[in-house]
Amino acid sequence: MGKMTAADVIKIVKEQNIRFIKLWFADILGQVKSFSLSDRELENALNDGMGFDGSSVEGFARIYESDLIAKPDPSTFSVLPWSEDGIAVAKMFCDIQYPDGKPYEGDGRHVLKKQIAKVKKLGYTFNVGPELEFFYFKDDTAPVTMDKGGYFDYINDSANSIRRKTILQLEKLGMKVEYSHHEVAPSQHEIDLRYDEALLMADNVLAYKIAVKQVAHEHGMHASFMPKPLEHEAGSGMHVHQSLFEGDKNIFYDAKDEFFLSSVAKHYIAGVMNRVKEMCIVTNQWVNSYKRLVPGYEAPVYISWARRNRSALIRVPMYKPGKEKATRIELRFPDPSCNPYLAFTVMLAAGLEGIENKEKLAAPVEVDIFHMSREEREKGGIESLPGSLLEAIEYAEKSDFLKKALGDHIYHKLLENKKIEWDMYIKTISPFEINKYLPIL
Repeated sequence: MGKMTAADVIKIVKEQNIRFIKLWFADILGQVKSFSLSDRELENALNDGMGFDGSSVEGFARIYESDLIAKPDPSTFSVLPWSEDGIAVAKMFCDIQYPDGKPYEGDGRHVLKKQIAKVKKLGYTFNVGPELEFFYFKDDTAPVTMDKGGYFDYINDSANSIRRKTILQLEKLGMKVEYSHHEVAPSQHEIDLRYDEALLMADNVLAYKIAVKQVAHEHGMHASFMPKPLEHEAGSGMHVHQSLFEGDKNIFYDAKDEFFLSSVAKHYIAGVMNRVKEMCIVTNQWVNSYKRLVPGYEAPVYISWARRNRSALIRVPMYKPGKEKATRIELRFPDPSCNPYLAFTVMLAAGLEGIENKEKLAAPVEVDIFHMSREEREKGGIESLPGSLLEAIEYAEKSDFLKKALGDHIYHKLLENKKIEWDMYIKTISPFEINKYLPIL
């Protein structure tokens, strides 16, 4: 079946008596914005879009150029699997435009489309498969866990039925779910989506988060994608599996290579490794993101690649060695609170730069880097990710690569937002400081 058209959407809305349609788009930080229109306004919205005040959306227009249009993409239409007050409701993602129809440069969806257009010129399709981890908590006031389970636990997995209901909701939204399980930390879970084209997957990541939170709410819980909510437990990552296909052929695969990796795949990995420090402000955009990126808690810190080594930043999974369709790379440093449009954009841009420049890939590091001394890491040329949001900002400020990938508007707006966040953070007196210093100083 081909992509859904505007005519298809209108027909379904009439046949299923859908009274309201939610129009979704993301701000610069990846937070979903939504407004509803009645079925009577649907045709006008599909033809002309719906106007809104862009100056009220984070990272969007300045007040004197604030009139923007949200143009629904009919291919993203789906009926929401939950009703609102017993009324059937549907959703569509939107492209953001100026009133004259020109794409808005502050729209992350548009930025990803531009990057995908570059890879399509090479004849390739960019596929991604994200693994999003999250927590179930008692509510949103404190990180009170709901179980004491660990990785793949069955007996202590109190949320198995909730995950199962969530999967059914995701499938009704058109997503292909591979599997789900309890993760390493108490009350931490993962539901994996089957890989697909990057733009569709970015839309799906946002819808996925909404569905996870919706089902949790229905069960009296709060689902959180915060990178590191628990001090002494592993944080939540979003490992992103990715590959380039030419039709049905996996361009990353080479049966004759010792790693089953093509030269294109190796150049791609090298490109990502060369730009990873600059990318972190996008893939790990919060102060809290860097509480996860510390040694000893599952998350990678050191810039290297490997096949079996899970302490490496980039891994080439060996579940099905020698199988063409299964060959891909896995970026392990992003977290699920990023803007997926921008995250996939910078990943692809870095990989394409590596391919274009035929960048040489260093040898894999198959030993546990967490147990290496600083001297051993330095001798091996193994560098580290930024240690804080401030360091990420400093790398981003010097990055022509990032400015080119995101465009001037998003680049400057993101930096501006992150500097404000860091300034707010360093002015905050934490419980740690009160407990440690107040009694003795």
